[in-house]
Amino acid sequence: MFGKISAIILLVADAPKLISFYRDVLELEVKQESEDWIELSTKEGSTVLALYPKRDKKKSSNVKQGLGDGRNTLIGFNVSDLDSVCKELEKRGASFFKRPSEESFGKHAIIEDPEGNLISIVEMKPKDEYTQISYYHGFAPE
Repeated sequence: MFGKISAIILLVADAPKLISFYRDVLELEVKQESEDWIELSTKEGSTVLALYPKRDKKKSSNVKQGLGDGRNTLIGFNVSDLDSVCKELEKRGASFFKRPSEESFGKHAIIEDPEGNLISIVEMKPKDEYTQISYYHGFAPE
């Protein structure tokens, strides 16, 4: 069902401060940076450390309430067929924090493990070969 872990996503209050720490102190490379999403990794690594700024946004109807309860980390997986993966996860009793939905970057869902840790699953939209980025893209709870 899943290959490698694509990303570790940290929901952060002060993204510029954390960019400085991970870039300057830990010497991670900034791979992508926007207002909503920052990706860093080691020179050899294919797993991304993503920083996602926390915001007070109204949750959509397909997202459970409760991100303000101290959950600040997600594990991210890329899949090739989100609908079939989610059907299989549902059969296996997975609890959905965010039901599968279409996003600007592709299809996205978030499940919870038995302790409430969040796991982000995405099926990326195919992109033009000239703009495609081979690593994980931004998707965390809204």
